[in-house]
Amino acid sequence: MRDSEIALNPNRLVRHLKKQAIDFTKADIKRFIQEQDIEMLNFRYVADDGKLKTLNFVILSEEHLDTVLSTGERVDGSSLFSFIEAGSSDLYIVPRYKTAFVNPFEEVPTLDILCSFYTSEGLPLESSPEYILKKACRNFKEKTGYTFKAMGELEYYVQSERIDEYPAIDQKGYHSSDPFANWEHFRKEAMRLIAQSGGKIKYGHSEVGNFRTETEYFEQQEIEFLPVSPDDAVDQMVVAKWIVRMLGKLYNVNVSFAPKITVGKAGSGLHIHMLAEKDDKNILIKNGKLSDEAKKMIAGLMDLAPALTAFGNTIPTSYLRLVPHQEAPTYVCWGDRNRSALVRVPLGWIKGGGAMIHDANPTEPVDERDFSSKQTFEFRVPDGSADLYLLMAGLLIACQHGLEMNNSLQIADKLYAPINIFDGSYKDKLKELAELPTSCHESADCLAEKREIFEKNGIFPSGEIDSIIKHLKDFNDKDLSERLFGKNDEIRKLVDKYIHWM
Repeated sequence: MRDSEIALNPNRLVRHLKKQAIDFTKADIKRFIQEQDIEMLNFRYVADDGKLKTLNFVILSEEHLDTVLSTGERVDGSSLFSFIEAGSSDLYIVPRYKTAFVNPFEEVPTLDILCSFYTSEGLPLESSPEYILKKACRNFKEKTGYTFKAMGELEYYVQSERIDEYPAIDQKGYHSSDPFANWEHFRKEAMRLIAQSGGKIKYGHSEVGNFRTETEYFEQQEIEFLPVSPDDAVDQMVVAKWIVRMLGKLYNVNVSFAPKITVGKAGSGLHIHMLAEKDDKNILIKNGKLSDEAKKMIAGLMDLAPALTAFGNTIPTSYLRLVPHQEAPTYVCWGDRNRSALVRVPLGWIKGGGAMIHDANPTEPVDERDFSSKQTFEFRVPDGSADLYLLMAGLLIACQHGLEMNNSLQIADKLYAPINIFDGSYKDKLKELAELPTSCHESADCLAEKREIFEKNGIFPSGEIDSIIKHLKDFNDKDLSERLFGKNDEIRKLVDKYIHWM
């Protein structure tokens, strides 16, 4: 690692140990704890509900620390996962050293480490969401030869007492600045703490959604990450959601990643950007255009998109967001820079784009480097209710599915939407497009229809698919949108029920 990368890295462990997090060893963790006077250790892990759990340790001695870091600890699996019986429920949680970070909220110096689950036989827990993702990553690499990278966009609302100073225009908050964005300082502090905890942040900004009621003020924000390995992408989003919520508690404001706060206002999505590399080179662009490999992966997403809602849109209010004219997808199609599409290929940088920097700064020479490595495609369906590990595993499977299908390019061509699909000139084409599910009940049916693809190669255990289908059906939300139409009080109760679901 170059000295500059160490000096500028906000992660205290990276700076102190002078190595990348992926290279952390047990000896490194012990040395950091001793040299930085860390007094406590937290094991953190994610179970059925998608939230970080905690097991606290007081560090008693070097021997005690070595034992904990070497063997992990026991937990009650039946209290963490619905598929584990109480009669034989013990699991091991084992730390993954690369995820270590200094807890920014503890008064006593504390180190947190994310953990993986193992069975009583010392084997990875097959139905653990984190291990399902690990299997999907391994299978994608083995079968395609490509390296998959991903990053997420966390959208959320900050809800506070009514603020009347410098009121922003309703639903016009996109990239607003202080003083018209009243909680910009909150977002910047969150970004700083997330980066210190290992998150690779691209940028943050205020989002479209803002509105006031008689007593409250709502402001929507977004924090976007840089592409990393799928497991790292999920780990950093899990930690980021926890940090944002913890800050909300400290600021005495309510923070919600819920897909819908109220009808008629922008919902919060959790968009995922993806790319694939071969020999460290992005394969999405060829000769300045979108490659066939990129189109094939997009076709795989098109084919499995309705089923993917089972992992990415997991509560009834998810389907109050997936409605027309709200910049959320409703039809299965894709397009360039098209925010009405299910998959969007955002504006990229190609060779020659460096002329812009010269035009803006005449003293700077034209930059001739190829920046096409920044190209991604964006899956715009999921929201904050997503099981992030399962969602990312599903996206890997879908992209591999597209690379393996014989008719992927034909599917991609057929489902390409070059303009806003709700443009009047597109109405005939719109009739030919499949629609996304409109409820958890329909989502479960879509997963059941495609389950063999997710169960292929042993990635999703069949029992896990059964459990997800049952869980979604148990909401009994078939035709819910129609039943709730115009009933604002009932919608409000539903929103409140799922405001902190994941």
